[in-house]
Amino acid sequence: MLVSSKELLKIARAKKFAIPSANFVDQLSASAHVETAEKLNLPLILSFAQVHQKYLPFDDAIEIGRYYAEKAKVPVVLHLDHGVDKDTIFKAVNAGFKSVMIDASFERLEENIRRTREIVEYAHLRGVVVEAEIGHVGEGDQYSNKDSSNNIYTTVEEAKIFVEQTEVDSLAISIGTAHGAYKGTPKIDFQRLAEIRDAIETPLVLHGGSSSGDLNLHRCATEGISKINIYTDFVLAAHKKVQEGRFEDYFAVRQAMKNGMMECLEHYYNVFDTQKYLA
Repeated sequence: MLVSSKELLKIARAKKFAIPSANFVDQLSASAHVETAEKLNLPLILSFAQVHQKYLPFDDAIEIGRYYAEKAKVPVVLHLDHGVDKDTIFKAVNAGFKSVMIDASFERLEENIRRTREIVEYAHLRGVVVEAEIGHVGEGDQYSNKDSSNNIYTTVEEAKIFVEQTEVDSLAISIGTAHGAYKGTPKIDFQRLAEIRDAIETPLVLHGGSSSGDLNLHRCATEGISKINIYTDFVLAAHKKVQEGRFEDYFAVRQAMKNGMMECLEHYYNVFDTQKYLA
């Protein structure tokens, strides 16, 4: 069933678990994510990133995402990840996405607030929730340690100002993760996480979950993060399954890739303690 993330993230924050935000790039990955959620009887945030239009046209992503979310037997949030321009974000809102992200984290705080507020006003009138980012989660290929990365860590003061002035529904913060594969092992600032969690009531989001370490992610999920994004690890899991086997045809290869992604997502449901949703 297609639902909003507003109440789900409140439950996750209260019960101290995280919901996986699984990015899809085609029909196979979308079906793998939803089938895994149904198998475990757990909610899912099914995400499509604007940058992934190079793999899947946005109109196709709308139809695929909406189809699998609507027919799912568990709560599924269709979410636009890392929306960077208002035309694309407005299109997602009008097409049936229940959650959208405006990523203006590369802008100065004042401009980030202005652009986020514009999206919030438009989306809230249409019953859609909004995620934004404060600080900046950088790229894994530029990460060898926390001092050499292009991350900009979120401060408590800016987080408080941002949520007060934008009325955003969830907030992605930068505490040490990065997008993509890492050159080094991420060091998470759990003290900063605790300070931000205690300072604001808005549910917190972690980007760059892939390969961040199970212990790190479990602590994030149980210490204040309510939504964790995963993408790269699904791609790597699918590829690994194909490398491990010998297949007779295209369909066997597709099934192997699907199995790899499903196993990966089930693993992260366990790491994130999402089963607390059923308690």
